[in-house]
This record gives sequence, C-alpha cells and structure tokens, in this order.
Amino acid sequence: WSLLEPYRAELEDATIYGMRSLRWPGAKAHDYFASVRAGKSYVSLYLLVADIYPDALEGAPEALLKRRSGKATFNFPSLDDEMAGDLAAFLARLYARYRADHASG
Repeated sequence: WSLLEPYRAELEDATIYGMRSLRWPGAKAHDYFASVRAGKSYVSLYLLVADIYPDALEGAPEALLKRRSGKATFNFPSLDDEMAGDLAAFLARLYARYRADHASG
C-alpha cells in the first residue's frame, strides 16, 4: 500500500470482491486502478489497468514481469528495494494512462 500512497490524493477507497482497492472517484467497481490482497505466503497486487494498457508493460524489468500470474495479477512473496523501485516506476506509467482516461471527463 505504501507504493500506492502517491495516488490516494486523486483516487477514492473502494472494494472489489471484498478487497480494498483504489479507483477514480465515481468509477464502476471493475474500473479500479489497483487492489491488494495479502495471502499467507505472498501479496497479490491486482492491476486491471495492466491488461487494459498492455503497452505499459513494454520496457518493464523481466523480474517484475515474472511476478505476473494472470492478466491483472502480480504476486510478491517479498519486495526488495530494487523490485520496489521497479514496481513504483511501473505504477507511475500505468497511473499516467489511467488518469488520462479519467481526468478528462
């Protein structure tokens, strides 16, 4: 959640399938930016926007892409500083696209 903190100023708290999520104010349930679920051995980060904007995956580090287990799911058993930096940059790219689609109206 700390990596999602920079986006809280514009996004609202919501839930999707009982999980906390962040979405554009007034967006429908499946139009969320990110959702997080803590499991027993890893944390899942759901980024539906990664499926919507697949070009944002271009140039992402291979180690980050290996964490992708589905269209929108990224699993992290741990998060070292390097992976956190890569993930933060990836989130910024995704958010720029998400924001552009929502801020205009």
